[in-house]
Amino acid sequence: MELEQDRPSEPAFRWLVVLAAALLLAIAMGTLVNGISAFLLPLEAHFGWSRADTSAINSVGLIGIGLGGIGMGFLADRVQTRTVCLIGAVAMSVTLVTSAYAQTLWQFYALFFGAGVFGGGALFAPVMALVGRWFQTGAGLAIGIASAGQAMGQGLVPYGAGYLIENFGWQTAITSLGVLAAVTLVPLSFLMREPPAKTQNISRADSTDRPRLSHWVVLPALSIAVLGCCAGMAVPLMHLVPLIQSVCGVGAEAGGPLLLMLMAAIGGRLFFGRLADLIGPLRAWMAATAWQTALMLGFLMLGTMQSFWLFAPLYGFGYGGVMTGVLISVRALTPESRRASATGIVLSFGWLGHALGGWQGGLSFDLTGAYTWAFGNAALFGLLNLMIVITIYYAAHRKSAAAAV
Repeated sequence: MELEQDRPSEPAFRWLVVLAAALLLAIAMGTLVNGISAFLLPLEAHFGWSRADTSAINSVGLIGIGLGGIGMGFLADRVQTRTVCLIGAVAMSVTLVTSAYAQTLWQFYALFFGAGVFGGGALFAPVMALVGRWFQTGAGLAIGIASAGQAMGQGLVPYGAGYLIENFGWQTAITSLGVLAAVTLVPLSFLMREPPAKTQNISRADSTDRPRLSHWVVLPALSIAVLGCCAGMAVPLMHLVPLIQSVCGVGAEAGGPLLLMLMAAIGGRLFFGRLADLIGPLRAWMAATAWQTALMLGFLMLGTMQSFWLFAPLYGFGYGGVMTGVLISVRALTPESRRASATGIVLSFGWLGHALGGWQGGLSFDLTGAYTWAFGNAALFGLLNLMIVITIYYAAHRKSAAAAV
């Protein structure tokens, strides 16, 4: 039996990498995943576009993140993650500043697609894979902390952008986001250093859920599951602010419950990350998915700002654990030598799901004048995700049990 003192010590610098990754993801993914939600109504008012058209700006960007994550993931398996992140930082800042001068839909689509491919694609999958590589044990908590940065940014960016738009206009607001990306993401990228060589110890989280299934079975199954979970969560991320504005007749303050929801998601990411270390990634992912799906339709039953303020963090805590469960499960179920590329492939379906969910929310609103179908479809996507993850879990453990006999 391996004694604790026989394990090689892990460098303290790993926690600086985790903190830098959290800040990097807060700014980059907070802007690209749902930062455009604050711009939906201003762009509709300025250009006369439909809700589906403006929602598709975000969707095109998310498709770009998915496609870029595959290519950048393969690149990060072969070169320094720091180099990949610098590419992403420069691409994000340039495309955001340029988008302030866009005048047509195709220009917005092209710019946000570029921001996704070369910006978000370089700054998510490679960074999350790097964080996991720094930890022999306790990777669930570390990934939870890093991904909590994304949740923080997804709340703060739309909230701050709403007030910038209200006071200075949408063009100044989006220019400010581009400048912020330049002055923060470049220095943070230099902290994305590779870990030193280490012995191949396997954490409890890895061994608990690592299946005896073929890699070519696990990867497609995880990808389809992630498609469902992200298509569901995209609806409140993209449409909670306009839903509150429609129901309660408020302006920029509609971003407050979204901010609180995503602050609660920070706690959820930490909690479910630690839970994954204790009970295994797939079980933690199942628990978070069940939480998110069960509460999804609750948003349709709210009618006052007070009720949104109270319900949003309750939903957000479970929602936050879903992405942590995804990331830790991918880490646990894929070989280390291909982890960045595998993370990029699986998450490409996640970003496709985000794109699909955000767009269908806008389309459902345009067709019906309400958000009932949008949130109903989101709950169905969540159920699809839950059923697939349960199937992976039981198939893997039946295989493991049979092999042990």
